[in-house]
Formats: sequence, structure tokens, C-alpha cells
Amino acid sequence: MSASGGLAATSATDILIQLLGAVALLLWGTRMVRTGILRVFGADLRHLLRVSLANRFAAFLAGLGVTGLLQSSTATALVVASFVGRGVVETAPALAVMLGADLGSSLVAQVLSLKLHWLAPILILAGVITHNYADRSSYHGLGRVAIGLGLMLLALRLILIASAPMRDAVVLEELFGALAHDALILILLAALLTWLAHSSLAIVLLIMSLTGVGVLPLTSACALVLGANLGAAMPALTATLADKPAARRVAVGNLIFRLTGVVVAAPFITALIPWLQLLEADPSRVVVNFHTAFNLALGLAFITLTDAVGRLCTRLLPDLPVDVDPERPRHLDRTTLDSPSLALACAAREALRMGDLIETMLRDCFEVFRFNDRLKLAALQRMEHSVDKLHEAIKLFVTDVSREPLSQGEGRRSAEILAFTTNLEHIGDIIDKSLLELADKKARLQLRFSAEGWTEIEALHAHVLDNLRMALGVFVSGDVAIARKLIDEKVAVRDAERQAAENHLARLRAGRTESIDSSALHLDILRDLKRIHSHICAIAYPLLDEAGQLYRSRLKRVERRAMQEQYESPERRAAAEAEPAVDQPTADSEAAPPPPQRTAAR
Repeated sequence: MSASGGLAATSATDILIQLLGAVALLLWGTRMVRTGILRVFGADLRHLLRVSLANRFAAFLAGLGVTGLLQSSTATALVVASFVGRGVVETAPALAVMLGADLGSSLVAQVLSLKLHWLAPILILAGVITHNYADRSSYHGLGRVAIGLGLMLLALRLILIASAPMRDAVVLEELFGALAHDALILILLAALLTWLAHSSLAIVLLIMSLTGVGVLPLTSACALVLGANLGAAMPALTATLADKPAARRVAVGNLIFRLTGVVVAAPFITALIPWLQLLEADPSRVVVNFHTAFNLALGLAFITLTDAVGRLCTRLLPDLPVDVDPERPRHLDRTTLDSPSLALACAAREALRMGDLIETMLRDCFEVFRFNDRLKLAALQRMEHSVDKLHEAIKLFVTDVSREPLSQGEGRRSAEILAFTTNLEHIGDIIDKSLLELADKKARLQLRFSAEGWTEIEALHAHVLDNLRMALGVFVSGDVAIARKLIDEKVAVRDAERQAAENHLARLRAGRTESIDSSALHLDILRDLKRIHSHICAIAYPLLDEAGQLYRSRLKRVERRAMQEQYESPERRAAAEAEPAVDQPTADSEAAPPPPQRTAAR
């Protein structure tokens, strides 16, 4: 850029870097405010939206209020879309929420356009103190909100400082002067930037700041504001592409609202500016007032037409046939990721659904043994594939939740969910790759068990199945007493398996023909049921560990002394012999008392 352009090449680079950095800080501040609000009030805001959807005007006000707090109409759109996708509400009231959300976003811009730069250091200081030193997790979230607001105000100040030299740039003046007569390019440019930034608020504030220092003429700025409003509909539209048609209708309806408003308003920009200047002459305030007036007019024009637009969206996106695919997660609502406690509740619901599939597999696999049912065997093999898919989906979902800072309780719950689903997946593998193969072998070779042997197998299977149901209850309730009872059952199942094996060997010694023919099959089934039960009991370990009812090691001290005698020096062995040789109980001990304090898991 030449000197006559008002900016040297190096200074232009510096200004661009400073401007981009300030915009990035503005986007990050907006994100901090949204995530902080969701962590503290996420469940309450979702409840407010849900109960307000019975009436379109209440829905409009709820959308305005929620978006005013979240500072993101996209977040509101995704929450409402999830409600519609699950059939909780109809499309029309959800569209009323979006009209309110669009206006709520513009009101946030009104507040942030005020001269509040002096508040930035105060908010950041208060937020850091609250976030780092408060005891309750809710205060941490409020501290995050304060830091985010402070960063946004600071970013706006940095944008003003960075863009001030640009007012004297002749090239920029000529460029925006030429584009002022081509509103379509400006609208598309702003729409693209808003889509990439995922924040119409940040783009509108940037436009306001550039206009305030004289970089943008008012006509170009207002055209860019229209583009920002159009681009604000795109993130929700792309985020719901893989969802059900019902969920996508909300984003499509919002796009129809905004596109219609932009088409109608674009030809009248020049005529509207003098009227807005009568209200406030400051160019930056004119930009923000134009943004608010556009969304207010949009709400007034369409609030009575939400039913018609909802029907149009239903015709554009009709319902698909009912999806009964068990592999598809039903409760992993990605709109809850910004609220870890709610997201983990969704993951727990999906994990229980995975548990129901495992219970069905464990129960029905013995139908294959009884009746040599090949059709049932194939169905169970498909079900195991569904279990693997659900396990992968839950694991990825919980991993995404963990990308945000979690409280101690949330971190513990996420670990419990992962351990629970991993054990279920291992049970599914044992059923599929061992028990079902044994059932197939029994059917192919026409093998039969002795009456006594089959009775013992059925009794052990029923015992294991009952304990699986108990384990599902432990996962839901977190009851330590039931968890201890489940661990006690490990000894009972182990003894039952050993007794059944000994009885089978006795029948072999007696020369029972059916026992001889099915011996390998018989013992393998007993072994697999014991392996399954080990994974069932493992579900209780995280809870007992948290309650301080597990010891570090299952080794007895007498065993440890023997190791010392083998590997340690005589002096250290003498010191070890002075220690009393008391056996240390384990989680398998029926009468194991809880330790005085918590230690690590086995």
C-alpha cells in the first residue's frame, strides 16, 4: 500500500494482526459467557424454553430472554431443534422462540455498544477471583461469565484502537465507497463471515466499531448488518444436517424468516438511515439500532405466521419412516455439550439403553441353547453389533463432554459411565464370540446335556442374569449397600460355578454318555458365565472406590512377607518380621469391614 493510501505496508500488517487478534478475543469472550451461563443455568433455561412453548407469545419472550443470557441465537436454535426432533413440541412454537432469539441477540448488541470499556478490568478481576477461589461450581460458572464479558468489552476497545488508523486509508475509502452501491456483495460477504465465526453478535459489534471510527460508511455498514443476520441462520442449519427432518425444520424456518427480511429491507437501506439518525446521530449507534429495528420488524411480521411457516417447513422436510435402528443413539443430545451435568445425564440414559440390550442378549442366548434357534442366534449377533456402535457413540460423546473443564463430581461420573459401558461391551463380546458360538456348535453337532447338568447351567445363568439387573440398578442409584451386595454375589457365583463343574466331573467319572459328549461345551459355558459375572461385578468397583470401601491390593501380608524373604536383605526381612501377620480382606470377602479411610482402587 502506498504512502498516499495513509498506511505503510508494515503498519498495515500490524493493524491487520491487531484487528484479527481483537476479533478472536471477542469471539472467545462470547463463548465463555455462553458456556458459563449454560453450566450454571443450563437445565433451568431448557426447562424455561420447554414450558413456554405452549403459547407463541410466551415462546417469543422465552427465546428473547434465553438468547439475551446466552448471547447466541445458534445455541437457542439447537436446544429448540432437539425438542422438536424428539417430538416434545411442534414446529410453530419453536419458530416463535427463534423470532425472540433473533431480537434477543440484537438487544445484547445494544448493551455492549454502550461506553462500558471501563468495566472490562473490573469484570475480569472479579471473574478470575470468583472462578479460582469460590468453593461452589456454580460460582465458577459465574466467574467464567464475568471474565467473558470483560474480554468482550476489552476486545471492543482493542478493535477501536486497531482500526482508528484505517480511517485515513484512501484505498479503503474508495473500496467501501464503491461497494456501497453493490449491497448484494456486502450482504454475502457478511453472511460468510458470520457463518465462519458462528456469532452474528461478534460480527455486528465489529461492524459497529469500524463504522464508529469512520472506516465504513453507514450504507455499507447496514448492508453488512443484513448479511450478518442472514449468516446467523447458517450455523444451526449445518449443525442439524444429520438430524431428523423435524429437528431441521427449526433452522430452515429461521432461514426463511431472515432471508425474507433481508430481501425486503435491502432496497430501503438508504431511505431508512435518515430516520435512524433522527433517533441517534452517532454512526455506531445507527448501526446497532438498524440491527435491532430489523429483528423487531421481523418478529412483528412473522409472529402470527409461525403456523403457516411451520406447515411449509413440514412440506419441505416431511417425516421419514419410523427409525427402529437400535444402533442409532437416542439420548445423546449434542446441544447439551455446553452443560456437562445435563450431557452426562444424556450419556447415562444411553448407557442404560445399552444395558437393556446386553440384558436381552444374555437372557435370549439361552433360548438358542434350549431350542437350537438359528434365527434367534442371528438376531443376537446383529444386536451385539448394535452394542458396539452404541459403545463407540457413548465413548465419543463423553470424550466431547470432557473437553470442557469438569467439576470433581462430573469427572467422576464421566469415568463411571465409561467404565460401565466398557464392561457391558466386554459382556457383549463374550456372549457373541463365545456363548453364541457354543450354541451354534451344540445345534450343528446335535449335542445334549444331561438333565442335571442343564439344570445347574440354567440356575447359574439365572443367578448371573439377576445380578446384571442388580448392576444396572447400582449404576442408576449409586447405592453403596447394593454395590456391596453385588460384590458379595461374586463369591456365591464363583462357588456355584465350581460346584457345577465338580458335579459335571462326577458324572463323567460315572460314565454318563450325554455328559461325555457335551463335556467341553458344558465347562466352557460355566467358564463364560463366570467371566460375564466378573464384568458385572466390576460395575460396582468405581462406586465402592469412591466410598472408600476398596483396599489397594488383594495380596495378603503373609504373601508379601514371603516375597520379602525371597528378595530383600536380612536386615529388611527382620524389620518386616516385626510387623504383625494379619490377612488383609478384599472386595471379594463376605465379611470385609470398610476401611477407616479411602484408598485407591485395586
